[in-house]
Amino acid sequence: MRIGLPLIVARGASKGSTLLAIGLICIVFLPVIPGLVRMGFDFFQISHWFAIWQDTQTIPALMATLSSTLISGVLALALSLSIAIEKYPSNAWHSIVKRLPSLLAMPHAAFAIGFAFLFAPAGWLARAIAPLMAWDSPPDWLTVQDPYGMSLGIALAIKESFFLLWVMMNLLGERHIAQQITVARSLGYQRQQIWRSIILPQILPRMMWPFAAVLAYSLSVVDMALILGPTTPPTFAVLVWQWLSDPDPQRQAQGGVAALILLLVLLTLGGVLRGVAWVYQRATVDLDGLRQPNRFSMLSWLYQFGVLISFSLMILLFVWSLAQSWFFPALWPDELSIKAWLNADFTPFKTSLWLGLATSLIALVMVLIWLEWGPQRNNAWLYAPLVLPVIPLSAAQYFALLVLHLDGTVMGLIWSHLLWVVPYVLLSLVGAYRQFDPRLMLTAQALGYPRWQACLYMKWPLLMRPILGAFALGFAVSIAQYVPTLFAGAGRFSTVTTEAIALSSGGNRRTMAIQAVLLMLLPMLAFALAAIASHWQAKHRRGLR
Repeated sequence: MRIGLPLIVARGASKGSTLLAIGLICIVFLPVIPGLVRMGFDFFQISHWFAIWQDTQTIPALMATLSSTLISGVLALALSLSIAIEKYPSNAWHSIVKRLPSLLAMPHAAFAIGFAFLFAPAGWLARAIAPLMAWDSPPDWLTVQDPYGMSLGIALAIKESFFLLWVMMNLLGERHIAQQITVARSLGYQRQQIWRSIILPQILPRMMWPFAAVLAYSLSVVDMALILGPTTPPTFAVLVWQWLSDPDPQRQAQGGVAALILLLVLLTLGGVLRGVAWVYQRATVDLDGLRQPNRFSMLSWLYQFGVLISFSLMILLFVWSLAQSWFFPALWPDELSIKAWLNADFTPFKTSLWLGLATSLIALVMVLIWLEWGPQRNNAWLYAPLVLPVIPLSAAQYFALLVLHLDGTVMGLIWSHLLWVVPYVLLSLVGAYRQFDPRLMLTAQALGYPRWQACLYMKWPLLMRPILGAFALGFAVSIAQYVPTLFAGAGRFSTVTTEAIALSSGGNRRTMAIQAVLLMLLPMLAFALAAIASHWQAKHRRGLR
């Protein structure tokens, strides 16, 4: 009875905390609903549909969006699966996993700018082969901004393959998966046959939501599309963004309807995806005793090439930021100097820094309160912003900010970022939180500690490494936000993301490279500091290493 009494008191006292947790999360999510409802009313007005379909840009924009989305989704899944099939479990797999944080930390906009620097007609690749081809001027290539969005799809595929591989890393970390591979290999089955018959039927259903997130991002991406996508017409997401940004109310309503069309396209692709998964599961052949040899696959080599491209982009961006003059077909700049850095405008950097820190800190507090005191079931709706197109959500946010007169304010800007930062922080932290040994909390509460003190002095310090990792991830997500910053900020806040993309439309390449480097360094520094802090905290505690 002495042990049970503090537990009963703690549980009774947690009802108010549960209401607090629900209230904090509702502040982030509920204000979006009226904007979505308003767009839903516009959705059923025939005049808006006529305006959309009579626009000559609509069909080409939709085709470019669909082609880039399918290329990015299918190729990203194929690349991540191929490298997992070829390398897991092995030492090479562990080295790949160690490189993932730096690859994931690179924002999409910085990746797109570096990709353009590498593959554009006047890019480094063309300069490398110019002496062999006797080129004195850039070739007439459509390597970026092609009308079908293929370059955008390939760039997205490389970047999103790192995310899918990170998801697979967590799924493959389960002990029974490695045990099944070991047993099957001991029976003489080859790697590809084991994956096809045993592993893929287990992990593919659990990959559906992450893959849906990849499709949703590819459908609604604006920052990368402005840099790598077609321009006349642009992708459908960029077209919708232009309509929503128009001062004409009729155009804005048209943009809201078009944003919901993106959502319908996503639902259609999701239905097709479910059908393909169902057919695959029915067509999967169990191990029947016949040993089949491995087949040569180029996809794992393509993934390694994508990793090489990613690290090359980081170096290329830094070199461009130091280049004084670099004319085609020179392979290397005539002179390197830090003058551009000394004269650079660091106001966007400062804005991104305080905005990222404030947003990620608030999101972390909310998520910790939710995980500890919030409901433990039916929480899938919290991940909705990750698997829905960003355009309709940002438009709904902007409607709420206009009604509350918070557009162009610091509070409104932070709130707009929280809609995406909170789900990512929750996704990063929920696994480690659920695996925490509940007996430790029972012991602390049995000794008379209130639940919040047990968390503050025992549970959260023991979970410091995943907490710091979640904070760094939230910071990186906030830094990368483009469309929410433009809508909620009302043009009053310039971040490294908005500045770099604005310069990509024709600004100075050196200045653009500086902003892209700052955009790339901010999340990398956050992850590095999180790793250093967690290592320092666990330095003299063997169990936390």
